[in-house]
Amino acid sequence: MTPALEPLRRIAAYAVARDGEGRVLLVRASSKSGTPGVWSLPGGAVDHGEDPNHTVVRETAAETGLSVAVTGLHDVLADMRSMPHRGVTIHTDRLVYTVSVRGGNLIDRVGHPTDLARWHTLDEAEKLKLRPFTAAALGLSTDSGDLRPEEAPVFPSFYAYEGPDGLHRAQRFAAYAIATDPYENLLLTRISEGYPGAGCWHLPGGGTDYGEQPGTALIRELVEETGQEGRLVSLLGVASHRDAASLGPEGYPIDWHGVRAFYRVVVDQPTEVTIHDVGGSTCEARWMPLKEVAELAHDQLTEVTADALRAARLI
Repeated sequence: MTPALEPLRRIAAYAVARDGEGRVLLVRASSKSGTPGVWSLPGGAVDHGEDPNHTVVRETAAETGLSVAVTGLHDVLADMRSMPHRGVTIHTDRLVYTVSVRGGNLIDRVGHPTDLARWHTLDEAEKLKLRPFTAAALGLSTDSGDLRPEEAPVFPSFYAYEGPDGLHRAQRFAAYAIATDPYENLLLTRISEGYPGAGCWHLPGGGTDYGEQPGTALIRELVEETGQEGRLVSLLGVASHRDAASLGPEGYPIDWHGVRAFYRVVVDQPTEVTIHDVGGSTCEARWMPLKEVAELAHDQLTEVTADALRAARLI
């Protein structure tokens, strides 16, 4: 790793769009980008407070001239990329959506970071120079041209910076579990006093580390937070929530934007729940019968928990 490179994190959203012939829509990086001539899925960075569903529609229109509608969540990936010419190493959490095309016409964008948008068959795409996340999302093999650091740099999962309005901002990507055992119980945690959502029941999980895949992070968090060994079953969805003046233990308001992926997890051999981070954001954790979970009042659950339980059809 080159220590001089500054570590950065971002969240981005991309579109998998297919035409009537089954071809996939790709965009080419121009000479103004760090990877000229490389093709990728259309998409880009999620603005602070923006729902990733809106990001993928906005970015696809800007890069291709096509209007699209989100039809589903395809995958959630993460990768690191060193960019010495910019002096940075970037960890990107990538939300990949399936979309349908509503209309418009393909455009070329001379002088922009992406200059071409074209439909390609998968056989054609296999022969192109693709960004690794694009190849992974399409199930293709490719030789990566990305420069990766040998080790992940140290970077906090929670990082607040001063925004243009003087208010501190934080955008955080996290992974959470709908974790069940063989006995129809759900694993829940309760938020400690002094933290946003204090007293509400929440899902086990938390912010991912720099360079970490969300699924790997979730299984790690499950052990660290509750002592339970789980296995990933499926990706259920992504929730986005903004609290424009969240107040937590920092003692000052933060314009908070959380993007959270939630997964179905099975704990085959549940054990007594143990909270390892004593004095942290979790004050209680327990296995709760699904029938009891369904009877919880709306204000007893955090927003992401309610979203995830609805996606899993448990409430």
